[in-house]
Amino acid sequence: MATPAVPLSGAATAAPVLSISDAALGYGDRLLWAGLDLDVVAGQFVAVLGPNGSGKTSLLRAILGTQPLTRGRIEILGEPVRRGHRSVGYVPQQHLADRGTPLRARDFLALGIDGSRFGLPLPSASRRRKVEAMLDTVAARAFAGTRIGDLSGGEQQRLRIGQALIGDSSLLLCDEPLISLDLNQQRAVSDLIDASRRDQDRAVVMITHDVNPVLDMVDTVVYLANGQARVGTVEDVLTSEVLSDLYETPVEVIRARGRIIVVGLPDHAHEGHEHAPHHEGADH
Repeated sequence: MATPAVPLSGAATAAPVLSISDAALGYGDRLLWAGLDLDVVAGQFVAVLGPNGSGKTSLLRAILGTQPLTRGRIEILGEPVRRGHRSVGYVPQQHLADRGTPLRARDFLALGIDGSRFGLPLPSASRRRKVEAMLDTVAARAFAGTRIGDLSGGEQQRLRIGQALIGDSSLLLCDEPLISLDLNQQRAVSDLIDASRRDQDRAVVMITHDVNPVLDMVDTVVYLANGQARVGTVEDVLTSEVLSDLYETPVEVIRARGRIIVVGLPDHAHEGHEHAPHHEGADH
């Protein structure tokens, strides 16, 4: 059974930005997860964890309206989930742009405003102001005129986050935004995401294979494994008892120097990461 998330302090009466009720998702005879109940309020930071193939990316697709649930309901701001919801920003798994890509950083950001429209965008003072402001927000002013293919992985990722934020979304979905980044870049990107939810009261749902870079930011953990979903605080979910129950084998959770280390995971779920299960690069 999933455990309902605990609302943020002072937000007990707030209407959820994202509401998932008795949800299950599978393909054919294969069940990815079931029994997921989750309410996410404004300003809440949710980390989605689990082993390779557990359905983390599929959960984001369901929230985006591109993957139907097998059972249950998802609502965004009280409305049934639908494809292309303007209140949802999305940062997909990182794929570096080809070096020959001619699109400039400034124009890449602008796609977050008018990328879903047909034809060329019409110049406007409002549009320019939004782009210029976002360049400062994601610290991209220095390379605003640079082709995105010439930027580093960390610089490109900051632009992807800016593109997701520029549409004034209420919910930000991030699929492994820290993957392939060095420790300094991970911190910079994590801080950017955290600042967006604190300053704009934006809800964040992030898939990550390692919770440690965002450990001090996370309010709620969703852990998917063996067709089950567990929801709660880090202290509630990332325990030896809960993970042992999920994996049906002894698992030990060690807290040391402000980090979480999980040992004893099954071979299919453990690929040497400090927190634990590896991300799914091609999740179902």
